[in-house]
Amino acid sequence: MYLFTLLGNLLIMGTIWKEHSLHTPMYLFLCALSISEILFTVTITPHMLEDMLSTHRSITFVACASQMFFSFTFGYTHSFLLMIMGYDRYVAICHPLRYNVLMSPRDCARLVSCCWAGGSVMGMMVTLIVFHLTFCGSNEIHHFFCHIFSLLKLACGRDTASLTLGVILVCVTALLGCLFLIILSYVFIVAAILRIPSAAGRHKTFSTCVSHLTIVVVHYGFASLIYLKTKGPHSMDSNILMTTTYTVFTPFLSPIIFSLRNKELKNAIKRSFCRTFCPLNS
Repeated sequence: MYLFTLLGNLLIMGTIWKEHSLHTPMYLFLCALSISEILFTVTITPHMLEDMLSTHRSITFVACASQMFFSFTFGYTHSFLLMIMGYDRYVAICHPLRYNVLMSPRDCARLVSCCWAGGSVMGMMVTLIVFHLTFCGSNEIHHFFCHIFSLLKLACGRDTASLTLGVILVCVTALLGCLFLIILSYVFIVAAILRIPSAAGRHKTFSTCVSHLTIVVVHYGFASLIYLKTKGPHSMDSNILMTTTYTVFTPFLSPIIFSLRNKELKNAIKRSFCRTFCPLNS
């Protein structure tokens, strides 16, 4: 699954790079999303594999902080990119005549840069807040990597409760803010689609949003299972399992969904394969 995630996202990036018909804002954002998925997978998954294969593996303070920084940076960048992809669909459907003006190459590059900058700022902010805490007692984290909630359980001191609340508020506010804007975009999109007179026109327009909407459901669905589930006697073990599932399955499913649900990208991948392996037939 790890290798498939890397190869699948690299295939999407390579296809978008080679096919000039895909040099549009939507596929620029998809390429940035694939880069985010690859970096997240490369940064987080090898540590998880090493921990699962080793019963006793120590981790330094710097390594733990860097794990947390990269996981939050790429996680927030992923959410921000999904948000601007929703905005791209909103402009394309609700303001088609102004699309080329509102989504010019320069504006798209700025949006992608803002997503990466915003993800880096959020990752740095959360990491600095967490590692300003005082840790005492056990130094063993009951998790596959430096997961924030498992790390917060080891903190102690007078300011622990307030800093923990601050971390939760920062995380929840940013993620729910992105989700709210995505939902708001789709409210306007659905309203515009319902005004289309023909059923074929409505279906064709909505089909351009299916892959993005599916990724949003998968991304926030797995995240909600981790952070919003009820606590029970086996919550620690189940939380580790769900976090592993989220960390592995979300990047794994992303290239599958976009390559299978997006007809234009699927055809472009087929053409690329034909040109590469069957040059005489193409």
